[in-house]
Amino acid sequence: MSDDAVWEGACHCAAVRFRVRLTEGLDSARRCTCSYCRMRGAIAVTALVGDLEIVAGTDHLTLYRFNTGTAQHWFCRTCGIYTHHRRRSNPDEFGVNVACLADVSPFDFEEVVVTDGIAHPSDSGQISRVAGVLRYFPS
Repeated sequence: MSDDAVWEGACHCAAVRFRVRLTEGLDSARRCTCSYCRMRGAIAVTALVGDLEIVAGTDHLTLYRFNTGTAQHWFCRTCGIYTHHRRRSNPDEFGVNVACLADVSPFDFEEVVVTDGIAHPSDSGQISRVAGVLRYFPS
């Protein structure tokens, strides 16, 4: 991992801790409209599968799959926080929960692109499309 793009991360209770290289930094931040992501509400950034290292708490990670079972969603079995998922759209990538990254908050993003997970490219045969943009205006 290149040090200049490496982030430290953890779940809420810090039982799961990880290190991740984000080649695009936080510029890949996005949300999704699929049924699971819609309920989860997290903002995810992109990491290649080999660029995420669990440094503690592997035994605290629990895996959730649904529908086709391709996407793999990991969360801490102690505090319940989603840390990362292996993407259905590209199984060579992880989506990493920005709220788990040290010194990053979902409220740091004025705009977040929302991809159309309801019409998922794996189902529709189409390219991934943008469903909209979420905006945050602090008061």
